[in-house]
Amino acid sequence: MDQIIPVPFFVVALFGGMVVFLELGRRLRRRRLDKDPEGSRPDGLSLVSGAVFSLFALLIAFAVAGAGSRFDTRRQLIAEEANAIGTAYLRLDLLPARDQPALRELFRQYLDARLSAYQKLPDIAAAKGELTRAAALQLPIWRMAVTATQGTSARLDSSLLLLSALNTMNDIATIRTMSAQIHTPQSVFALLFVLSLVAALLAGYGMGGGRGRGWLHGLGFAAVTVLALYVILEIEYPRWGLVREDAYDQVLVELRASMR
Repeated sequence: MDQIIPVPFFVVALFGGMVVFLELGRRLRRRRLDKDPEGSRPDGLSLVSGAVFSLFALLIAFAVAGAGSRFDTRRQLIAEEANAIGTAYLRLDLLPARDQPALRELFRQYLDARLSAYQKLPDIAAAKGELTRAAALQLPIWRMAVTATQGTSARLDSSLLLLSALNTMNDIATIRTMSAQIHTPQSVFALLFVLSLVAALLAGYGMGGGRGRGWLHGLGFAAVTVLALYVILEIEYPRWGLVREDAYDQVLVELRASMR
């Protein structure tokens, strides 16, 4: 779990920067008009503006698609982890009765740690501590299961079923932990930040032909751009802001409640 981009700072800085660059572009156009009314709009300006805005739109589209895809993957992994833990827990019934209580208690502790890790976000240090605690429980669970399946009353097919389920449970935990660390590179967000300012400069220059400032159009453009990037960040980091994955953890909460 890596450190999130400081979203409030990003949003405020981007909006303020775009307003400044809109005004800067307008003033550059007005100054050019005062000096050269006939040549204030270079022939290639439309071409450059079109290229910049097209690139900007393309990057936003890719960022939205990537964030949405990762969001869906993380939701699916929650369901897969619940299924894996639930299956392994049920297969403890295949063990001799004397070996089941200790393993069931370790399972409860393990699921508590996994749930707590994601509930503690955005406190990264606390979340990592819970993930470490859960990982530390995997080995004793495995060893106790191996020992139990080697007992004289344990059958070979029971051993295969239980150990296979435990292996799947551990694999899903690793995959889900790694999935939480996969995001759009922060260099891409930096590029989007810069392109937003460049687009604001070009937009301000384009609107500078009139006498008025056109604040409605300028502020509207800045607000829509900032809102789009904010939504991307919310989807990219779904446990940090208004977009949450907590509702999907309910399947794990219900599984924990069933572990009597």
